Amino acid sequence: MTGTISERALILIVGTIQFINIIDFMMVMPLGPDFAQALGIATSNIGVLGASYSAAAALSALLVVGFLDRYDRRTVVTISMLGLAAGTAAGAFATDMNSLLAARILAGVFGGPATSMAMTLIIEQVAIERRGRALGAVMGAFSAASVLGVPAALELAHLGDWRTPFMVVSLLGAIVAVAARLLLPPIHGHILAAQQRPTWEFLTLFTRSTPLLAYSATGAAMLAGFLIIPNISAFVQFNLGYPREHLGLLYLAGGGASFFTMRAAGRYVDKYGSVPVAWVGTSLLLLCLLFGFVWRGWPLPVLAIFILFMVAMSTRNVASTALISHVPQNYERAGFMSVNSAVQNLAAALGAGVSALLLSAQPSGALIGMSEVSMLAMVCATTVPLLLWKIQQRVRNPANAAVAPEHAP
Repeated sequence: MTGTISERALILIVGTIQFINIIDFMMVMPLGPDFAQALGIATSNIGVLGASYSAAAALSALLVVGFLDRYDRRTVVTISMLGLAAGTAAGAFATDMNSLLAARILAGVFGGPATSMAMTLIIEQVAIERRGRALGAVMGAFSAASVLGVPAALELAHLGDWRTPFMVVSLLGAIVAVAARLLLPPIHGHILAAQQRPTWEFLTLFTRSTPLLAYSATGAAMLAGFLIIPNISAFVQFNLGYPREHLGLLYLAGGGASFFTMRAAGRYVDKYGSVPVAWVGTSLLLLCLLFGFVWRGWPLPVLAIFILFMVAMSTRNVASTALISHVPQNYERAGFMSVNSAVQNLAAALGAGVSALLLSAQPSGALIGMSEVSMLAMVCATTVPLLLWKIQQRVRNPANAAVAPEHAP
């Protein structure tokens, strides 16, 4: 890579950025009952706070598409993380629903670009033959946030109050912003090419066939996942009878398995390519959905269902991200990743919304319609490796993909 920072240090910085960003998003829901009681917020509005962050992140990611590639990567990362830290700190000083909602929107506005820029750094600065492994390590931040970050936030709230996790995460975000500014070299080799292009050319990211295929793969993957993810806790408790007091074990085991799976998947992507690994992950996901959620004639244990779901999602997501990283050219890479980040947020929201419309609950809390939702998720999941295969054909043929030969996997 260019500059003076090692790949290992870069991966550590980017992984920490992702870790903080994910905790910032994930901790709000489990902390919801605490700040709802303290601020007099109806518990039914907790979901609105989570959705506001995702919506703001998606909107901001779309609004900056035409500008990100015209500035130094280090500067954009620093500003994004400082803004995220400021928005999170503002949440700690909220006094009612409106002020907390405004704080979460502010955090989302900066969190969207922070995520897309972090992935851009890995794609741009790590050699192609090691990119899968690097992406697997960085994407392991999600698992680390699930296993370590969210429980730590809950413990901080227990030791202090609900404001404490917001302050700690804000402080960590500010520290990472300063570290990124001090440790990352200036990264501006893309700027001249971006400035030499018409300002409106970024609009082709919304019209060219290969980027559209990439967004479709990302959207299908997120839609399949978030048809299930918001409902999996209720399903295993009320449909499968898993005890509430042991729910943390599921997330610990699933998050731990996901963490190691992502690293292994990255190595296999580098060795065998993205499409075969994506098919493995998709096959595991289909088996999990079929025997865990659709047909219970040969029931899998709840722990096996949860671990298999996390492993399958992790395997497929690493493979998908690695291949999609080959689509953009250098001068449009940040803009492309920003659009892709927006698609992720929108597809996640769509999946959660569709599942809520299709599901109903018995008085006991058991979900009705989970089989139908799971079959819809299976259909969406199956399209992902097919789309990735098509993308692979395009990036191997620059005449079709409009990408430079060096981007071909």
